[in-house]
Amino acid sequence: MDYSIRRERLSPEEYVAFLKRTDLGSQYPKERFEERVAALVKSVPISLTARDSAGELLGVCFGITDFAYWLFITDLGVVRTHTGRGIGRALMGRALEAAGGEENIIMYTCPNENAVAFYEKLGMRSTDSLMVYNRVEWTEFTVT
Repeated sequence: MDYSIRRERLSPEEYVAFLKRTDLGSQYPKERFEERVAALVKSVPISLTARDSAGELLGVCFGITDFAYWLFITDLGVVRTHTGRGIGRALMGRALEAAGGEENIIMYTCPNENAVAFYEKLGMRSTDSLMVYNRVEWTEFTVT
């Protein structure tokens, strides 16, 4: 499979179209979806894409980092027709490099239950040491 990974800002429209082709489309609340996705793609510190030679968007990785100690992966997705080909692994590796490298950065994520095995294959492990403050109204829906 021929693809390239680069730092790239997506438009909200392109990201929503991508979500429809992945399993990420159910991770967002319905409340103010369009507004919040627009803010996400505009401001996330690490925004990586994987595209094939024709420019088709195959994968996306978004991360929040301080570029010194930690990286939180907020979004990692690969279009359903291209999973299992190493794209997600490559995006994660590139995000870790962009944040400061594995010798400096601790990487976190909040995985979908169906993605836990993928993250474990990358060497990540579950932990009980995270704290959460959540007062967000969250109506589940799937981007279609």
